[in-house]
Amino acid sequence: MRNPLNQKITEVKPSGIRKFFDIVSEMPDAISLGVGEPDFDTPWHIRDEGIYSLEKGKTFYTSNAGLMDLRREISNYIQRKQNITYDAAKEILVTVGGSEAIDVALRCMLDAGDEVIIPQPCYVSYEPCTTMADGVPVYIPLKNENEFRLTAQELEDAITEKTKVVILAFPNNPTGAIMEKEDLEQIARVIIKHDLFVLSDEIYSELSYQKPHVSIATLPGMRERTIMINGFSKAYAMTGWRLGYACGPEVILKQMIKLHQFAIMCAPTTSQYAAVEALRNGDEDVAEMRESYNERRRYLMHVFKQMELSCFEPYGAFYVFPCIKEFGMTSEEFAMRFLEEEKVAVVPGTAFGDCGEGFLRISYAYSIEDLKVAIGRMERFIKRLRAEK
Repeated sequence: MRNPLNQKITEVKPSGIRKFFDIVSEMPDAISLGVGEPDFDTPWHIRDEGIYSLEKGKTFYTSNAGLMDLRREISNYIQRKQNITYDAAKEILVTVGGSEAIDVALRCMLDAGDEVIIPQPCYVSYEPCTTMADGVPVYIPLKNENEFRLTAQELEDAITEKTKVVILAFPNNPTGAIMEKEDLEQIARVIIKHDLFVLSDEIYSELSYQKPHVSIATLPGMRERTIMINGFSKAYAMTGWRLGYACGPEVILKQMIKLHQFAIMCAPTTSQYAAVEALRNGDEDVAEMRESYNERRRYLMHVFKQMELSCFEPYGAFYVFPCIKEFGMTSEEFAMRFLEEEKVAVVPGTAFGDCGEGFLRISYAYSIEDLKVAIGRMERFIKRLRAEK
């Protein structure tokens, strides 16, 4: 019998995150600090809108690109937050989560052999999506001493004549790192110099604690080179609604909408009606959740300092990325022992790229009570490791 599988997909490695959660799901009294999912329920007024749409029988396909009302609200939101204008009819696509937007964008922008620069550590989907689009991933290992920010020189050194797309994902998963306007201005100069395009994953844009998020698309010469990707999962606690969007120049969005039409048809109708309500009336919900995450962030930085555990201060998303190199174990060894001995699941930094070795991703999208219990176990575990040394 001939091989029924595509060789590319068989060579894609499974997510390094799943293994630990398969174990923890069957472990009594275990605490997981690994899932990047808000612990808040979707706000009631957003759920109500979804329920109302069902009661009114609004269960038919929408336009392939998404409800026009939703695309207008996305345009209004971006204008309000970033002072950029996107044409709701031609430059916005509503997708099944931000992940679909990433996949569709890369498939529409890449020809075989085109290189995609991917700063790591990073979200696990960029590499396989690039590979399945016949692109070639090129990695830039970000550095702890730079607060995991991408520098212009690092980008310049990675560019070849085959480079076409640079992925920017800030605020960052897994590190919580951010890029400020001054950082992005230097990156933009390199992008324009080499005539490149940017896929800017801004799913954590509302979870910025130091100052408001700045999109690279706001900088001179960058709007026409950037696909901005965002969604509703993180800011509005709408992970299961599976809704995201992409904004960008019409020449790219036209092809993305076509591919989305053939592959998906349209994003879930109920979710789209709920998302209209989220954008119109959800700012207070976002602010409340952001303040709660910031409280947890400050708590973790405080206890890490008390534990003398090295961790740069992240200013975005809901993750911390502490360094565990002092213990002489790999990230996976540390995470496995921690899970087995203290029943707390964290994610090895290597799940997000080889340069994540020596680090752990800890999510603080959990209640402060759960965090205190888990960190108490971590402190006990670290004391034991230091005593072993």
